[in-house]
Amino acid sequence: MRFRARTIIAAGACAAAILSSTTIATGHPVHDGSGKEAGFDQVAEPVSPGGVPQERLSSIKCTDDMAGIFPCHRVDLASFVPLSELGGSIWANDVWGWTDPQTGRDYALAKLFEGTAFVDVTDETDPVYLGTLPSPAPNPADFGHIWGDIKTYDNHAFIGAEATGHGVQIFDLTRLRGVTEEREWTQDGQITDFGQSHNIAINEDSATLYVIGAGDGVTAPGCADVGGGPIMYDVSDPADPQLAGCYGGDGYTHDIQCVDYHGPDAAHQGKEICVASNEDTVTVLDVTDKADVTMLARAPYETSAYTHQGWFTEDHANFLLGDELDELAGTVGETTTYVWDLQDLDNPKLTGLHGTGNSSIDHNIFIKDGLAYKSNYTSGLRIDDTHKIEDGRLQERGYFDVYPVDDSTTFAGTWGNYPYFDSGIVAVTGIEEGLFILKPRIKAAGR
Repeated sequence: MRFRARTIIAAGACAAAILSSTTIATGHPVHDGSGKEAGFDQVAEPVSPGGVPQERLSSIKCTDDMAGIFPCHRVDLASFVPLSELGGSIWANDVWGWTDPQTGRDYALAKLFEGTAFVDVTDETDPVYLGTLPSPAPNPADFGHIWGDIKTYDNHAFIGAEATGHGVQIFDLTRLRGVTEEREWTQDGQITDFGQSHNIAINEDSATLYVIGAGDGVTAPGCADVGGGPIMYDVSDPADPQLAGCYGGDGYTHDIQCVDYHGPDAAHQGKEICVASNEDTVTVLDVTDKADVTMLARAPYETSAYTHQGWFTEDHANFLLGDELDELAGTVGETTTYVWDLQDLDNPKLTGLHGTGNSSIDHNIFIKDGLAYKSNYTSGLRIDDTHKIEDGRLQERGYFDVYPVDDSTTFAGTWGNYPYFDSGIVAVTGIEEGLFILKPRIKAAGR
């Protein structure tokens, strides 16, 4: 079903009121069976709970807001690779991508319960599964495998997960070069300074890896008490990461984006800035000196339930945020994206809340060429135009619903997306569906 996007809170006095309010830290959610893991039954089904058969699909155009069984708008299905073809997996979580600088071939890196699947998506209509790198965690049944994250730097993949003993795997992606069929893979390295992590991030400009949510088994010198805050590694030699520092001044960090800042705040231009999603606040850090991190701002907001993840606009003037539990907790009445003005990094301002009109839970957001690509669980990939973001506004321009059965407020459907392939395809994971390769027919206004 198609819904019209609308802005439900605009800039003005309300933003100041929200920022002046106080909130109570929610604490990192316990994996007690009530969250994402509630739907994890370890059973491979011929039709996913979202109504998607475990059958490969290819070249289905979005016509009259449908692409076969999938509700859509201006986004075509290039292909679908079911979990049954990804090494027989039973659960997918995050996804990232890599383009071989020598051959120009595109690869989707899909994090699965069992490990990381490598899929050649150069032919977007006929992806080729090249095998799965197994998880290094000692217990293959550990529920922590439900949560994983992948980022890339200098032709290497860095892979984290919540599973005990996983650490961060390192894989040399150039080993995929010339491979045309499934094979077995081994890791090239592993960071073992912590037992698990929730997410990882990489600032490619500074060659820094940020490991976040690592609360157990932290042995990195000086980092035992960071409580899930960022642990930082110099990965200028990606095969041999070196600990650069850590920070626990605002407790547990759920997700983070770090950039060499080129935004409008002249006082901080040229510094390395991180915006952290810290459970109940947006927290801005100056991490230029990894041994002496400075908190620039800690911004709460009235409707927070679990500050989850967000992304800078390309001019570094604004930040889009998703709160993972506000829909479920009822602090908002629809799927909501928060628009933050970061023109003054020391004083973030909430300028708007953008609603999609449905009830699904939002998850991960990434921005490319003025478009925000949002994985919103049961309502799928939503694509917003940011051309009026200075007014606290977004405009939905397209979508593709990978969970067609409903838009319920549950942890099912799409987990993540990767929109950065030059070809224009977007890799999207469906948790109990598989890997979708989508082709939007959308450009941001004025581009």
